Amino acid sequence: MQQGIHPLESAIVGDIGGTNARFARLAANGSPLQILTLRCADYAGPAEALQAYLSRTEGPAPQAAAIGIANPLDGDRVQMTNHAWNFSIEAMRQQLGLTRLQFLNDFTALALSLPWLGDDDRQQIGGGSARADYAIGVLGPGTGLGVSGLLPTQNGYVPIEGEGGHVTLAGQNDEELAVIAALTRVFPHVSAERVLSGPGIENLHSALAQVRDAQAPQLSAPQITAHATQGDDALCVDTMNMFCALLGTQAANLALTLGARGGVYIGGGIAPLLGEFFVRSPFRRRFEDKGRFSAYLADIPTWVITAPYPALLGAAAFLRTS
Repeated sequence: MQQGIHPLESAIVGDIGGTNARFARLAANGSPLQILTLRCADYAGPAEALQAYLSRTEGPAPQAAAIGIANPLDGDRVQMTNHAWNFSIEAMRQQLGLTRLQFLNDFTALALSLPWLGDDDRQQIGGGSARADYAIGVLGPGTGLGVSGLLPTQNGYVPIEGEGGHVTLAGQNDEELAVIAALTRVFPHVSAERVLSGPGIENLHSALAQVRDAQAPQLSAPQITAHATQGDDALCVDTMNMFCALLGTQAANLALTLGARGGVYIGGGIAPLLGEFFVRSPFRRRFEDKGRFSAYLADIPTWVITAPYPALLGAAAFLRTS
């Protein structure tokens, strides 16, 4: 793969998830422009999706692209976990006529965006104040559960890349442990992503109904979250409160693991949609509920990312600095 510095105006950034692919051209200052969202299912692969984007927007033929993708990256071949796309990065570069094509894990790209977020791009949940020159954590439930962070160095922050969404889910009370036990009868490994994701909300709703021996219709994640935020279905309300509590546990685990005294961000598509429900939820109480380290965590701020396309900002930041 050829490297090199290109004018940002001749670059493309992207963010590919399990459901949608978003692309943007860049202004001279690196701001994303002409953002379009395309359904992954409508295209044979990412090259075809990006070609469709280019045909619908105006600007010079791109020379370079940086694209975040919801998938682990190991070499040239990419087989998406939450979608059917299977492709070669180098073949895509040649097909599109790019001199440089860089794929990043989507949460690595999201992590790179964090220093560029302003106060209008995030909502603080609870107390705490960020400390400069400390690690920053980020995790986010969406189609899956992404996890990343930034580590401080003498030359600024560097992102980490991992698959923290697949760590074992941790419960903290009898009902949560019973729900996890119910899920072990369905899945050989109950990872955090099995609950803390869009499909996970459906798993959690079903398992909680089973634990309570309650009759409940099979609902989609959007239906469950809608009933919860409207407050018109007790099981849906309890499902989403448990979802937020478990997310608080995972966020605290990440903060302790990284020493993330620079704060922890919640990304993904679910938390921002919950709005005030998330603010009132057990998330922050659970984040601080770590026994001897409760005071340590109480000092760490947590934010929900409200910027509409933060991973595109992160991909642009990568092009600026690499």
